[in-house]
Amino acid sequence: MRYLGFILLIWFPGGLQAQSAAQPCPAPKLVGGYFVHEQETYSHEDHLIYACDNGYKPAVEGWWATSTCHNGTWSHTPQCMDESACIPPTIANAKYTKATGSWYEDGHIIRITCDKGYEHKNRVATARCMNGTWPLLPTCEKSVKTCSEPPKIPHAVIVHRGYEELFPEESVVQYECEDGYSIEASQKNSSMCLAGTWTDGPMCRLGTGRVVEGGVSADVGTGTTSAGHGTQHGDRGSSTSSNTKPLVVPIYNCGVHPTVAHGDVVQTAPMYLKYKCSAFYTQVGPETVVCYNDDTWSSLPVCKGAFCVMEPAIYGDFELVTAEYLMEGETKNFQCVWPYYYMAARCTNGRISHSRCCREDYHYYRYCSWIQLPPVGPATAD
Repeated sequence: MRYLGFILLIWFPGGLQAQSAAQPCPAPKLVGGYFVHEQETYSHEDHLIYACDNGYKPAVEGWWATSTCHNGTWSHTPQCMDESACIPPTIANAKYTKATGSWYEDGHIIRITCDKGYEHKNRVATARCMNGTWPLLPTCEKSVKTCSEPPKIPHAVIVHRGYEELFPEESVVQYECEDGYSIEASQKNSSMCLAGTWTDGPMCRLGTGRVVEGGVSADVGTGTTSAGHGTQHGDRGSSTSSNTKPLVVPIYNCGVHPTVAHGDVVQTAPMYLKYKCSAFYTQVGPETVVCYNDDTWSSLPVCKGAFCVMEPAIYGDFELVTAEYLMEGETKNFQCVWPYYYMAARCTNGRISHSRCCREDYHYYRYCSWIQLPPVGPATAD
């Protein structure tokens, strides 16, 4: 039996190494706090629970904390900090300078930097620790200039880059055709992200001289196309000419900026214009406009009226001196011509509706019926 045990020890040295690798953890020191069931040492995977004295709190979330022994090291070093200090915040898609210690002192300001493809929402880039909390943390949202995944091209793959969901502006991806296909010499093998849109990528040509795009093949120079079953003859030299999309170019190529009624250009970039509608108007369509290589602009947004107008001549029960404007969904209270009586008016889908005149001590939202009136004013205009 002794010989057998010796042989097993030689035969399974990894088992001994695994057992010896699980080292215990010494009890950590904690200033300003206390442990529950304190020991001198803790075994592998033992949990240590602690809390802090008055005026202090753990340097992690919560008023008490748990740390775990992992092979001689604690999952986090138990620490107590001043109640007015802040632990590092979690901000998605952003980076910021880490504290020299484990927390930030009261009044400390951090400045975040958004990851590529993201931008500061409302241009807020800083946060201040105030009395132990971060009252307002900045956020990073997808930039309007960022592109989603590149367009899929039949019989081609993207090389030299792993899959990503977002691509910053001016990102370039390269395509490579599968065996038996090639890219025409007059085409680039890449596509670029410009103002949130990918430029046209290449097409993969069959070795027999047929161009393949979107599952439709065409004999170059014959004007014959085929898709699935059957054949169609056209009077164009190639089926690809009608599918060609214009390229995005710098905006100075298109000259004067296009005008959007009730809207203004709020941002001018080399590759796009950004529009915003005036107050009382809602924007329909794209937020950004680009210039194409045929000297034309892309689709423009439309600013549609999102308000109602109350004219004194129409609403005689109100004490109106001038016209009153209500934004879509807005409710306003108005005094009636009788003392101590009031009405509520609401703008919904371009129509004004209002309650009957009720005494001010009544809750007219509940007891007074609403009257739906015909559309009035520009609120119903496109």
